[in-house]
Amino acid sequence: QVQLVESGGGLVQAGGSLSLSCAASGSIFSINVMDWYRQDPGKQRELVARITSGGITNYADSVKGRFTISRDNAKNTMHLLMNSLRPEDTAVYYCHAEVRTTGRTYLAVWGQGTLVTVSS
Repeated sequence: QVQLVESGGGLVQAGGSLSLSCAASGSIFSINVMDWYRQDPGKQRELVARITSGGITNYADSVKGRFTISRDNAKNTMHLLMNSLRPEDTAVYYCHAEVRTTGRTYLAVWGQGTLVTVSS
């Protein structure tokens, strides 16, 4: 089994910053892609940022230049630094990872989500 645990959500004023973290644990052999998704109630879950094991990153157009994704492969952790936050960034943020387990199976794993609220 593999678990992802997010932390760092909360309430912040528009223009402020927050940092989210995701820690993976369990029967992990390696982690390929790690992502941050977000979902506002009544809307589809959308990809915010993605980082490969080699450090290649991709961002949604709406967060480019404001958010920075990073990871520590040795610690199986991922972070999302969010600057210049806007009310429209308000959502539940989910960590997602494509994991190769020690049993050599492949899993797509989701965290439980952490709420980010940006007040205007």
